[in-house]
Amino acid sequence: MTDAEDHKPQSDEARMAFTPPVGVEVGDNESETTSEFALPKGLGVPQPPVQEPEGSAFRAPSGYSVEDASPAFTPATGIPKISLTKDLPWQDRMRTMLRMPVAERPAPERMPKAEEEGPAVPRVLDLTLRIGELLLAGGEGAEDVEAAMFAVCRSYGLDRCEPNVTFTLLSISYQPSLVDDPVSASRTVRRRGTDYTRLAAVYQLVDDLSDPESHISLEESYGRLAEIRRNRHPYPTWVLTGASGLLAGAASVLVGGDVIVFIAAMLGAMLGDRLAWLCAGRGLPEFYQFAVAAMPPAAIGVALTLAHVDVNGSAVITGGLFALLPGRALVAGVQDGLTGFYITAAARLLEVMYFFVGIVVGVLVILYLGVNLGAGPDPDTLLNVSERPYWQIAASMLLSLTFAVLLQQERSTVLAVTLNGGVAWVVYGALHYAGDLSPVASTAVAAGLVGLFGQLMARYRFASALPYTTAAIGPLLPGSATYFGLLSIAQNKVDAGLVSLATAASLAMAIAIGVNLGSEISRLFLRIGSPEKRRAAKRTRGF
Repeated sequence: MTDAEDHKPQSDEARMAFTPPVGVEVGDNESETTSEFALPKGLGVPQPPVQEPEGSAFRAPSGYSVEDASPAFTPATGIPKISLTKDLPWQDRMRTMLRMPVAERPAPERMPKAEEEGPAVPRVLDLTLRIGELLLAGGEGAEDVEAAMFAVCRSYGLDRCEPNVTFTLLSISYQPSLVDDPVSASRTVRRRGTDYTRLAAVYQLVDDLSDPESHISLEESYGRLAEIRRNRHPYPTWVLTGASGLLAGAASVLVGGDVIVFIAAMLGAMLGDRLAWLCAGRGLPEFYQFAVAAMPPAAIGVALTLAHVDVNGSAVITGGLFALLPGRALVAGVQDGLTGFYITAAARLLEVMYFFVGIVVGVLVILYLGVNLGAGPDPDTLLNVSERPYWQIAASMLLSLTFAVLLQQERSTVLAVTLNGGVAWVVYGALHYAGDLSPVASTAVAAGLVGLFGQLMARYRFASALPYTTAAIGPLLPGSATYFGLLSIAQNKVDAGLVSLATAASLAMAIAIGVNLGSEISRLFLRIGSPEKRRAAKRTRGF
């Protein structure tokens, strides 16, 4: 074959269809026979996503890390730059977080106490619910209970959690991210008891968990919680009975009683307290316990009137009423309503109404018998109360002290709340007696100072404000107006009785609103964070 024949172009029949044209170089890695459906060079084939094996809903995702987790709920404008002041109590920081919408909360911070894989989510939620149960059963407000639950969850790395508190039910939900199933748990509060010492211990536990420098494991938290539950009350039963009697005696002095009235009111309240304990041991509801406890002071007052003893029998009955009025539940109910927990507030106020009706039933039964026997005390004998400022200040302080003992407060807080109660009565007396201000306005101002001082003392000690405010409002409770209304109804003066009971309700609302307003004013003096956070903490305005 000659050279000319070698360079002679081949015919179409002799050349393959996929043969590259003359002058086109073919790479070593490229096949000479390719298809038009082949992917271009450099473009990889997408691999299907690797699905995780189906497991439990309580298991965290394999790629989830507490320290490096990105916020799941990111608004369109990005995460707001909000800095929380860490040297403030956890109550203020967590309350501010709760009042924000979920999308506007600041990015989660690193949790140095969290372990490499984080603690088990169900156990953290269970611990959170147990802590919330103790707080709610102890009389704490719904918002403060939610703040404590939120603080416990965040201390163990569960940032995206939503607690929810009603009167008898606590629930919490946690969602690791938008693509993971949420984990929810709930707990029912069936028994309630007043023990502010236990309440303070729970607050101390939450405060230790919220401290970034402390490293408390989940097992240690369970151990401390079990120890708090096992602790006995700081005061025995006989001390509580004596405190109930002293409280009634101090209240009778506030409304014009003398030494005989003091002793009579004390004996009536102690007898009523013992009868209430007997009914509680028999399993009777609290409605009947209040009705039975209100009868002995009323019976002693009527008996003194029938015996024509030169004492103020009305002051004896009024002193016994002071020891029974549910001021603690009233303040908590109004506080829940003002902070937006309307279901819990309605339930608490309904509970207060039932207790109040029980007191009314117990006193009215005795007053009807006394009126039919000719022992109808005149309300005017109690309206003209002589002004005895020194005796009344001492009585108000004794009333606050005994009220604190009945609430099972720590001994370290009794002195502070006693002074707070004395200041409350001094303010009330200066405005009402010296300044001729209405009783409702005077009570509201005095209660506002109680709430202000109570919150400041609580923030100073990083504790709950209830031990510093609840007992201090004891001298301001509307015992006199309640008795006037019941006596007028017993004497068939229904209109006057309803007016007096309405006055008592107004005084009670003034106390509750004043305490809450003082608490909110105290927070104005506390620097919590940047100005944007205060704006975001506002609730809706009706639209």
